Amino acid sequence: MPYEWEEWALRALAGVQPYEVRQALEAKQRWPRPAADAAGFQVLTVWARTHDGRPLIVAVHHVHGFTWKIIGARDMADAELAEFTRWEQTR
Repeated sequence: MPYEWEEWALRALAGVQPYEVRQALEAKQRWPRPAADAAGFQVLTVWARTHDGRPLIVAVHHVHGFTWKIIGARDMADAELAEFTRWEQTR
């Protein structure tokens, strides 16, 4: 699946490296979950771990066909990590 970056999205990464975002998006075990912001902007969040096991949530927006724009990434909060860990154990 092709992923594209906008410059503003790359600049907005806080403490997360672009290669870690790619690793999460390409992880064998990833949990796609639909989400929306307060204005109703629809995104897909991908919950996954990097090669080193870092749990991240990556937000992507569907552009067309198989192309998605990466719009952000962050570490999972404690409650999110607990939920993700439970999900991993069912796989």
